[in-house]
Amino acid sequence: MTQTLAPRRDKPADRIRTAWYAAHAPVSGVPPWARTVAYAIPLTVLPSSLWRIAACTLHLPIVRGETDPVTGPSGVPGLPIEAYVVVLSIFSELVAFAAVGLVARWGEVFPGWLPVLRGRQVPAAAAAGAAASGAAVLTVLWTWVAITFSLGRRIDGSRLAGIAPLGFDGWKGLLAVAAYAPLLLWGPLLAALAVSYWKRRRAEVPDEAE
Repeated sequence: MTQTLAPRRDKPADRIRTAWYAAHAPVSGVPPWARTVAYAIPLTVLPSSLWRIAACTLHLPIVRGETDPVTGPSGVPGLPIEAYVVVLSIFSELVAFAAVGLVARWGEVFPGWLPVLRGRQVPAAAAAGAAASGAAVLTVLWTWVAITFSLGRRIDGSRLAGIAPLGFDGWKGLLAVAAYAPLLLWGPLLAALAVSYWKRRRAEVPDEAE
């Protein structure tokens, strides 16, 4: 009597691990520094995301001043500020993770879960241009945010109600500074990665004049 072995089913943890490695695995020709930069970019966003969730969603006492300047309406109908901050933080991490595509396979060939574009080559100029444009916007944005918030103002120039969350005269202000300071690196790191991606992809295309 022969025994039929049931097909092996991967555990959810194994599938997640496989997907994680597939999403992060660099293609050939990626410089080691570019791989490090791509993996580091999502980490530049993580501290501020955790700070916002702790301050706005969990309402932990980590914000400077007697009044809490991070509470109030979210600006989205039907979505409280607590939920909005979580959604915003997840979205920010997903946007930052897109930088990994500049060193991974899915940044050169559209992945299989895309119904129309699957298997097609990602246009190098479009990907590099989008990354470079994003880098410019992020550099200007977070530099402006750092300046205005440190001066006790919002990004539109209006004065904050109460004490600015960022400051150097106490642990709460320093914690906010430490959480948001890495965002200043997001734009420049993405710019360097975009240049590396463009050079590598261009080198893979044979010269039409030859």
